[in-house]
Amino acid sequence: MSNLIPPEKRWIITTVLLAGLVGGALLFTSFLRAADDAFFLCSTASAKSRAVAAAADYEATPIQLQAIVHYATSTVVPQQNMAEISISFNVLKELAPANFLVFGLGRDSLMWASLNPRGKTLFLEEDLEWFQKVTKDSPFLRAHHVRYRTQLQEADRLLRSYKTEPSCFPAKSYLRGNERCKLALTGLPDEFYDTEWDLIMVDAPKGYFAEAPGRMAAIYSAAVMARNRKKPGVTHVFLHDVNRRVEKTFANEFLCRKYRAHAAGRLWHFAIPPVAANATIDGGDYRFC
Repeated sequence: MSNLIPPEKRWIITTVLLAGLVGGALLFTSFLRAADDAFFLCSTASAKSRAVAAAADYEATPIQLQAIVHYATSTVVPQQNMAEISISFNVLKELAPANFLVFGLGRDSLMWASLNPRGKTLFLEEDLEWFQKVTKDSPFLRAHHVRYRTQLQEADRLLRSYKTEPSCFPAKSYLRGNERCKLALTGLPDEFYDTEWDLIMVDAPKGYFAEAPGRMAAIYSAAVMARNRKKPGVTHVFLHDVNRRVEKTFANEFLCRKYRAHAAGRLWHFAIPPVAANATIDGGDYRFC
């Protein structure tokens, strides 16, 4: 079907769909909230003042308006397709405002931030030049430039060696200052460690040439944070580019097939419970799954 659409018009269709997605999220949230408020306000004497306050509270945020304008007037569209985006969007609709951690700054960053209105959306980017470009164009995004200790060419060795390093084992796993476990992300901003993330999107760092950092540490660390969660509920982890061997292998090792909730295109969605909800784990057992 896509072959029947002229290439020069495909970006227009994609842009309209994305603008509709952002606008629909806003309309959906406002409709539900307005319905709830109307039901409640009917039984109160201060219905009018409460209605005004509710309307002001649920007006579009500046970043949502910016996202609609941006995607409606740009030929640059997110790197994920509509089916992939919809999986994360459906979770955000239920949880927003949420704590949303995104590995990577990209053409979709403005979209992700706008789909989590009044929540915390934090982006981590390893490419300094790209980080400076994106944050210059969108200075309101919450983002940090970070460095990784791994290279893609080490992936197989890291997968073997973690099984003999107790600091990597699930029963003892931690991130901040864990220098002995090379898969643990260390030296990142305090905000990364001090926040309990409800959603984690792993769409970076680069993982398509030997010297690139690869996503091994991001996947492992997402699993550790999900398992160490203290708040009720699961941690939603979204992994993109699962068509690649390393992403798929590390996902099966640390995020676990039994926790995979959805899949579309090149994206897998995992819903990982905290360790308290798992079976008792032997302190000497390296297995996450």
